[in-house]
Amino acid sequence: MKILTATAASIALAGFAFGGTVMPTTAEAATKVCDGPKVNWRFSFWGKRRAFTEGMEFVTKQVSDQTCGNFKIKLFYGEQLSKSKENLDSISVGAIDATSFCAAYHPGKNRPLNVLDLPFLPLSDFDVMRKVHDAVYKHPASVKALDKWNAVIYMSNILPQYEYMGRGKPPASVADFKGKRLRALGGMGRAAKAIGAVPTTMPASETYTALQRGTVDAIGFPFTYSFAAYKLDEVADWYTTNMSLGSVTCPTVFNKTAYNKIPAGYKKVLDEAIPGAYAAMKVGYAQKDKENLARWGKSKMKAIKIPESEMAQFRKIGGEPLWKAWVKENEGKIPAQELLDLVLKTAKQ
Repeated sequence: MKILTATAASIALAGFAFGGTVMPTTAEAATKVCDGPKVNWRFSFWGKRRAFTEGMEFVTKQVSDQTCGNFKIKLFYGEQLSKSKENLDSISVGAIDATSFCAAYHPGKNRPLNVLDLPFLPLSDFDVMRKVHDAVYKHPASVKALDKWNAVIYMSNILPQYEYMGRGKPPASVADFKGKRLRALGGMGRAAKAIGAVPTTMPASETYTALQRGTVDAIGFPFTYSFAAYKLDEVADWYTTNMSLGSVTCPTVFNKTAYNKIPAGYKKVLDEAIPGAYAAMKVGYAQKDKENLARWGKSKMKAIKIPESEMAQFRKIGGEPLWKAWVKENEGKIPAQELLDLVLKTAKQ
């Protein structure tokens, strides 16, 4: 197989328009492979196309372009191939070639990754989160955990910090969340319990109906794109703006058998698409924040800012104590303290 390498030392980002949004693309890619085998992969996504999926939208286009159409990854939305809670199982048996999954949906399956789901970690922005996620994904414990599912991690789907959006009387303080039924994943669920709330875990696709019917009082989601992507802003009365509860890790993974079968040139094309994929996500989130905040400012929904003194107390009881509890729970199962230290050290750097 002939691999053509461009002379440029770096990859320049240009823009292409999609649905009114300018997305980054690669102006000059490092590798071109046009004489490789025909490969067709199936990728399972839940929900519809949104900012969260723009990274893989970029990758699919880039991979096809750089292999002259010989390597194609088709994205299947709306759980056509596999339900969100079953994506790892589908990867394991080779029913799909690639997917994204959120570790918080099944905490016992990939314990090392759950360190990234802890509340109030010092992950200040997208770029810090990317570096921290990459560090955790490369840790031997994470690699070993995914290997049990015949999976290899490709990259992270970075999710912004979570806030709450709900119905009914708007909370004015942290104390007002006591007794509320909250969709709160992973460590954020633990933090919810710490303030007397009642956390529950449900797939994103079920949140609209749950909020509309009053099964839950509020939904914890990445701010702002997820609220709009799942149309919660159509039925909600309020949303918080400054809680920054944490996030969850939702990596993209490949079926290991399928990945090992593709030639080295295709693997290189995949690797070189990663920077552009992250850039596409950042652009997608920024665009949606601008659109959503402008629209919400004209809606009936009330924007809630919790007093900083109360948030400081919430972080005090819902942050480090829960990190330590997670480490203790996982002693002897995974190098939990080592993973937490890795997160904190990488974030600080």
